[in-house]
Amino acid sequence: MWLISRCPVQTIILYYIFKLVIPWVDVQRLERTSNVFLTDTIRITTQNKERDFSMFLNLDEVFKIMEQLADVTLRRLLDNEGFDLDPGLQEPSQITKRDLEARAQNEFFRAFFRLPRREKLHAVLDCSLWTPFSRCHTAGQMFTSDSYICFASKEAGCCKVILPLREVVSIEKMEDTSLLPNPIIVSIRSKMAFQFIELRDRDSLVEGLLARLKLVHADHPVHYDTTLDEELTSPVFHSTSLCSGSHRFGGLEMVSSQNSEEREKETSPRMHPEAFRQSGSQSPDSGLSREQIKVSLWNDHFAEYGRTVCMFRTEKIRKLVAMGIPESLRGRLWLLFSDAVTDLAAHPGYYGNLVEESMGKCCLVTEEIERDLHRSLPEHPAFQNETGIAALRRVLTAYAHRNPKIGYCQSMNILTSVLLLYAKEEEAFWLLVAVCERMLPDYFNHRVIGAQVDQSVFEELIKEQLPELAEHMHDLSALASISLSWFLTLFLSIMPLESAVNVVDCFFYDGIKAIFQLGLAVLEATAEGLCSSKDDSQAFMVLSRFLDHVKNEDSPGPPIGSHHAFFSDDQEPCPVTDIADLIRDSYEKFGDQSVAQIEHMRCRHRIRVLQGHEDTTKQNVLRVVIPEVSVLPEDLEELYDLFKREHMMSCYWEQPRPMAPRHDPSRPYAEQYRIDAQQFARLFQLVSPWTCGAHTEILAERTFRLLDENMDHLIEFKAFVSCLDIMYNGEMNEKIKLLYRLHIPPALTENDRDSQSPLKNPLLSTSRPLVFGKSNGDTIDYQKQLKQMIKDLAKEKDKTEKELPKMSQREFIQFCKTLYSMFHEDPEENDLYQAIATVTTLLLQIGEVGQRGSSSGSGSQEGGEELQASAPSPSSEQDLVFAETDTGQSPQASQAFPEEAQGDWTVSLEHILASLLTEQSLVNFFEKPLDIKSKLENAKLNQYSLKTCEMSRQSQPELKLSSP
Repeated sequence: MWLISRCPVQTIILYYIFKLVIPWVDVQRLERTSNVFLTDTIRITTQNKERDFSMFLNLDEVFKIMEQLADVTLRRLLDNEGFDLDPGLQEPSQITKRDLEARAQNEFFRAFFRLPRREKLHAVLDCSLWTPFSRCHTAGQMFTSDSYICFASKEAGCCKVILPLREVVSIEKMEDTSLLPNPIIVSIRSKMAFQFIELRDRDSLVEGLLARLKLVHADHPVHYDTTLDEELTSPVFHSTSLCSGSHRFGGLEMVSSQNSEEREKETSPRMHPEAFRQSGSQSPDSGLSREQIKVSLWNDHFAEYGRTVCMFRTEKIRKLVAMGIPESLRGRLWLLFSDAVTDLAAHPGYYGNLVEESMGKCCLVTEEIERDLHRSLPEHPAFQNETGIAALRRVLTAYAHRNPKIGYCQSMNILTSVLLLYAKEEEAFWLLVAVCERMLPDYFNHRVIGAQVDQSVFEELIKEQLPELAEHMHDLSALASISLSWFLTLFLSIMPLESAVNVVDCFFYDGIKAIFQLGLAVLEATAEGLCSSKDDSQAFMVLSRFLDHVKNEDSPGPPIGSHHAFFSDDQEPCPVTDIADLIRDSYEKFGDQSVAQIEHMRCRHRIRVLQGHEDTTKQNVLRVVIPEVSVLPEDLEELYDLFKREHMMSCYWEQPRPMAPRHDPSRPYAEQYRIDAQQFARLFQLVSPWTCGAHTEILAERTFRLLDENMDHLIEFKAFVSCLDIMYNGEMNEKIKLLYRLHIPPALTENDRDSQSPLKNPLLSTSRPLVFGKSNGDTIDYQKQLKQMIKDLAKEKDKTEKELPKMSQREFIQFCKTLYSMFHEDPEENDLYQAIATVTTLLLQIGEVGQRGSSSGSGSQEGGEELQASAPSPSSEQDLVFAETDTGQSPQASQAFPEEAQGDWTVSLEHILASLLTEQSLVNFFEKPLDIKSKLENAKLNQYSLKTCEMSRQSQPELKLSSP
C-alpha cells in the first residue's frame, strides 16, 4: 500500500470516502462535528480527488481507516461521558494509520476477552498451546497486556484461555528442542501449568512478562479465596443449598487472607441462603435428580478443563452453559466467566469501605435508588423484607459512589437483584462492576448510548438473518424499541425469572453475542404473529405473550409470578416454550456472529446513533427557542450549527482546555453546549450586525458580560440568539435599550480596557447652542422641544428609575463612541455623524440641566427655562465631533468634561431615546431591515479561517521566544 504507516490520516479525502462507506451519514453534518480532524488540508485535497485516490491501492483498507477515524472523532466530540482517548490520538494533526490500527486492536482484544478498559495490549504473538483434553498443541495467538496473558485458537470456538497475572506463580523458559521450539511454561496457583511453544523473541517476551508480573504482585498482594474450588465441587455444599429447592442469596463477606471472619462481623451481618428458601412445586426427588445430572457433568468438565478463571474455554463448556448452570454453581461460575473473581480478590476491603463512605448520604442518585428498591423483583420473597432490600440498597449505593459518571440508571436494580440471589453481597457488587464497565460498555449512562448502538446493530442483523420479517416490518426501529429492555435487563424484566437466569448464564459466558442471537431466535419463533399484526401495539402483545410463556422445565424452584398479568383470560392459550430449546436454537441458527463482526458493526452504527442524539438535541433546542425569537427557523438552524462548531473547535483545537465548557449531555437541551468569552467574541465578529471596526472586540466583551447573568463565564445558545434577535429584528427602542445596557454595569466595568474618550474637548462644550443650521438655510429650534421633553420625562421619573439605572458621564462617552463606530462606512455616514453630533449636544445640555436642577433643589422643568439659545452659523467642525481618539493621545486631551461635572451628570434611557427620535437619519439607521442570511453564509466560509488566523497569531510569540 502506498500509504505508509506513519502518514497522517487527516489528509484522506473524507467527503468521498464517507459517501461510499457510510451512505446514511449526512456528510455536511459530519464535517461540522468532526472539525477536530477537518483542517484546511481536507478542503484542499477534496479539490484534487483523482490525484489523492491514486495514493491508495487498497480502498478496503482506506474505508476501514475512515470508519475508525470517524468513530474516534464522534466519540471524542459527542460522547465524553465514558470515552477516554488513547494517548497516541490526543493530537489530531499527529494521528497516524498505525495509531488507529493499535487502537482498533486494543478494543478488539478487550472486547473478545471482556477485559477492563484500562488494559493496554502489549503484544500479539503466533504460538501453540498444549491442550490436554485434545492431547496436542493447538495453534493460535498469545495476547499479553498489563495484567493478563490470553490465548485464542485460530479455529473459532476451539479454545480460549484467560490468565490473570495475579493468578500466575511463575513464567519459565524450557529447553528449546525440535519438537518443542521456543517453549515457555506459565504456572498458576491452582497447580495447573500452560505450555506455549513456537514463540518468537521468547527472551524479550519472558523478560517483559516477568517485569509486569512483579508489578502486579507488588501493587496487589495476593489474597486468594481457597473456598472457591471447595464450593464448586463439595457435595455438602450442594445438598445444603438445594435440599429445599431454594434460591441462593448471599451476604456481605469480605475477601481477605486473614481475619476474614472478624471483618465479616464488623462490616455487615451475614445473610444465609436459608433465609429465603421456598418450597418448590416440583417433587424434591425430581428436582434434585436434574440438578445432580448437571452437577455431575460440570464436575467431569472441571476435572478435565480446569475449575478456575484460568480454565480452558471450549465449545463443550458453551453447550453446558446453554443447558443452564446448576443453581448451586451459578454465582461462582458467573464470577469466573466475567473475571469478576479477579477484581474481588485484588481489592480486599474495598466494598466494605465503599459501603461505609456512601451509606447515609442523600443526593439525587440515592433518591432514585430508594424509589426503585421496592420495584426490584417484588414477587420474589428475598425482596419482600428489609434484609433483601437493605442488601440491594448497599450494592447500588456503593456502585454509584464508585462510579459517579454512571451513578445509577434504571434497570440496574433488576440486574443487581438477580445477582444477589446467586452471589454474596460483595460478589454481586463486583459482578455489577464487570457488567456495567466492560461487558455492556456505555449501556448505563444518561443517554444509554451503548444500548442504542446495539439496537441499531440488532436492526441490521434482523435484515440479514430474517429478511422476510424485515420486509414485512417496514419500520424496524419500532421493533428495536420494543426489544430495548431485552438488552438493558438481559431479558430479566420480560421473561419468567427461572427462565431468564439461563439467558444470564449465556451472557456471562458469551457476552452480548448471546443476547443478539437469542433476540433473533425470539423474533423467528414469533414471525408469523408479527407479520399478521396490524400495528406496533399488536406486535408488542405478540412478543410479550411469547416471552411470558417461556418456561424452565429444569428449574428446581417454583415459577416466580407472571410479568405480564394484563393478558385477558379470553385470549387463546399461548404454547409453552422451553428456555433450553430456545437457547439451543439461538446457537444453532444465529450463533455464527463473531466478536470481530459485532465490534465492526458497533463501530459503524455508533456514528449514526451519536448523530441521532445530536439531531434530537438540536431539534429540542430549536423547539424551545423558535417561539421566543423572530429569526426564521432555517436561519436559527444555521446559527445553532455555527454556535456548536465554535464550541467544538475551541474545546479540541486548543490544548489544554478545561472540562467545564465541554459538551454535557446531562444538562437541559438548551444548555448542553456553552461557549466562553473568547468563543463568543469570534461568533460576534462573524454574525453580529453591529460591527464597529477595532471597537467590535470591546463591544463583544461587554455583550458577553451582559448575557452572563449567573457569572459562570459561559453562555448557552438561547441567550446568544436572543441578543442577535434584538440586533436584527428588534424595534428601535429595543435596540437602543440593548445598546444602553451595554454601556452601564455589569456590561461596562471600571476596568474596561476602552476607557479613552473619542470626543474632542472643544466640540463638547455644554455652552454650544440648541439652534442648528441645515443645508437649505433653515434652522431648527430645539429649545421648545427640550422644555417639553423634560416635562414629559419628569412624569416618568419613578418608572425610569425602577427599570434601568441612569448613565453617568463616563458611560455616556463610551455609548457615543460605539454609535460613532457603528456608522463607519455606512452609505449615509456624513448625515449620521451630523445627526449624532446634534443629539450628543442635546443630551449634554439635558445632563447639565438635570445636574443643576438637582443641586439647586428646583424642578427639572424650571431648569429647562434657564437654557439660552443663540444662533451662530453652523460650523463644519460638527463633522469632526466623533473623530476617534488616537491611542497615543494624552490624558488631558481625552477628558471630555470638566472635573466638577463628574459623578452627578446623568442621562436616562428615555433621554437618549427621545433625543435620537428627533433625527430621522438615526431613526432610519436603526429601523432599516438587516439581512442575516448573508452574514450566515459569510460566517460558514470564514469560521475556520478566523480560528486558524487566531491560532497563528498566538503561536508567533512562542516562536519568537524560542528563536535564539
